[in-house]
Amino acid sequence: MWNRAGDHRCPSCWLRSEAPVHHNMNLLSGVQAGAGSGMDQFDSLDKHTQWGIDFLERYAKFVKERLEIEQNYAKQLRGLVKKYCPKRSKDEEPRFTSCLSFYSILNELNDYAGQRELVAEEMAHKVYGELMKYSQDLKAERKHHLQEGRKAQQYLDQCWKQMDNSKKKFERECKEAEKSQITFERLDNDINATKSDVERAKNQLYARTHAADESKNEYASQLQNFNAEQWKHFNNAIPHIFKNVQAMDERRTVKLGETYQSFAEAERRVIPIISKCLDGMIVAAKAVDERRDSAIVVESFKSGFDPPGDYPFEDFSQNLSRTGSDGTISNTPKGDREKDGGPGPRSDPKHPMSRTKNKLWLFGKKPKSPSSAPPPPPSSSSSSFLSSRFSSEKVSHYLSEIKTTVPRIPQNLRALKRGAPSLEDFSHLPPEQRRKRLQQRIDELHKELQKEMDQRDALNKMKDVYEKNPQMGDPSSLQPKISETICNMEKLRSEIHKNETWLSEVEGKQSSRDRRHSADNHHRTPQGRESPEGSHTDDTGQEHHTPHRHAKPPQPGNPNSDPHEFDDEFDDDDPLPVIGHCKALYGFDGQNEGTLSMAEDEVLYIIEEDKGDGWTRARKQNGVEGYVPTSYVDITLEKSSKETAPQHLHERLTRPSSLISISVLFVPLPSLCCRICETRRFALTKSVLQHLLELFIFIFIFIVLVASASGRHACLRMS
Repeated sequence: MWNRAGDHRCPSCWLRSEAPVHHNMNLLSGVQAGAGSGMDQFDSLDKHTQWGIDFLERYAKFVKERLEIEQNYAKQLRGLVKKYCPKRSKDEEPRFTSCLSFYSILNELNDYAGQRELVAEEMAHKVYGELMKYSQDLKAERKHHLQEGRKAQQYLDQCWKQMDNSKKKFERECKEAEKSQITFERLDNDINATKSDVERAKNQLYARTHAADESKNEYASQLQNFNAEQWKHFNNAIPHIFKNVQAMDERRTVKLGETYQSFAEAERRVIPIISKCLDGMIVAAKAVDERRDSAIVVESFKSGFDPPGDYPFEDFSQNLSRTGSDGTISNTPKGDREKDGGPGPRSDPKHPMSRTKNKLWLFGKKPKSPSSAPPPPPSSSSSSFLSSRFSSEKVSHYLSEIKTTVPRIPQNLRALKRGAPSLEDFSHLPPEQRRKRLQQRIDELHKELQKEMDQRDALNKMKDVYEKNPQMGDPSSLQPKISETICNMEKLRSEIHKNETWLSEVEGKQSSRDRRHSADNHHRTPQGRESPEGSHTDDTGQEHHTPHRHAKPPQPGNPNSDPHEFDDEFDDDDPLPVIGHCKALYGFDGQNEGTLSMAEDEVLYIIEEDKGDGWTRARKQNGVEGYVPTSYVDITLEKSSKETAPQHLHERLTRPSSLISISVLFVPLPSLCCRICETRRFALTKSVLQHLLELFIFIFIFIVLVASASGRHACLRMS
């Protein structure tokens, strides 16, 4: 009966199908092993991608240190250029080609440093900046791919767990069914078993068999689902994730190659400009010209002074008598020798008052006490000797010596004045340098004057526009600015005239010195020389005594003895300052001497106010000065005129040229006294001569101080 029921065969049939079930379980184990191996490869890819990002960041760190080196290099180059660049003004900069070439090299080096900074900047933006940004993006993308792989792996693991649970349940139900079948067969074969026991065992076997069938179906379903998900995982999900990771890693590699190229391109882009900088250095090196530098040195230190003249021959044997034919010395009187045309008496070179030792100790050291007695008094007939000794030729030559000495006196006078010396006229410079500086200042003043004139024209045009169109502005509002511009122009013209006067004075002195030098060379006139201490040493006293010694003096028409030549050296050509301006109300012909003609509406400069006589001293724009009627002009004085006049008066009274004109008469007295002593016509002892020289010095200093004090007193009284 149980055999017919068919239920007994069902377990056997299910058991027969147990072999494929176990076969599937072996496949599951293989799949499980395959999944584990896939996870191992996924972990390897995780490590590889992390290494790639670390390498990328390491290269970025290398680029950062490289650009820091470039920045420090450029900074040090700029500091080096700044250290060796000239810190002086343009006037003090050397003009030598070697220095200019060096400064050009410094400029090129500064540009080279700028190119290094450009390299560092490009590396910072196009290499380091992009690497850091790409590193962040790469980290985010890698994290996303890893998360997708982990999610796919987690889903596959979840499917495997469900399949494994159903498999274990199916195995457990099968074992329970086998136990129920064994119990049913044992009771069915037992004759002592009751029917109820057999029926109970049969029902239990049926329930177990049914539960085993359900577990089998569930296990088969879970197994099929797991196999499908596992196929998708290893054939779709994981390959897709690995492909994305591979693409990410390849992009990282490509990015590294691009940054390598950008790193090199940053250097290559600046190579042409760096080559130009190097070419500029080579051009600067080739621009060095030694001859031009030598010419600049000559031009810079050219003084304009005349070279010293030749030393005259000093004949010390003139005091000795001529030796006769019998070997005896003739005792011819001195007066007879003079009548015969012989040489006059000369000073003894060993005498303590000799010219070579004490002739101009005013500017040198004081001589020591004499060791020998003074010479005996000379004989009479001094008047005839002086008339021939100090002729007009000698006086003219003394004046030329004084003119040579005078240019150095203002420096000594400045030392006597209180306060800082006035170097406005560049009188402390040599003539040639003074001429250059004055010419440079005149050019600068002309440029400033041109600017003021342009400003005046612009203001006048604006004023005309305002007059034609009152709605655009008030014309009277521009009048103060126009007046100020005119005053500035007048001041600039006054400065230009003053500097041109100084310049003409320098050029006049140089031309007169050249004429005098050529004339002296033509007539063989000995020149003075300058001692090492800076004092003027007179060597004109020792001349050659020839048979033409008593020739006629030069005529008044001789150019070498121009009586006005010496006076021109001390002319006061400084122009009076402009204290205001005036506009002519009426025309004036100015026919009288000292008057100035003017046209109606002509603008003149006021240089001297009306003193109560109805006349005002004015100056035209071309520099012509004269007096005009005060009632004919509309005068506008400057506010600072009252402050300028005393200062100008003080400058005129204390000017070195004014002091020189007063005290220059005392300059040749020491030299003249020495020459008189050399003639032995006056019985002057050395002590008397020293007292006379000290008296001359005292008078000279007294005149200087009195003139300076008088100028200050007059300035204070006027102010």
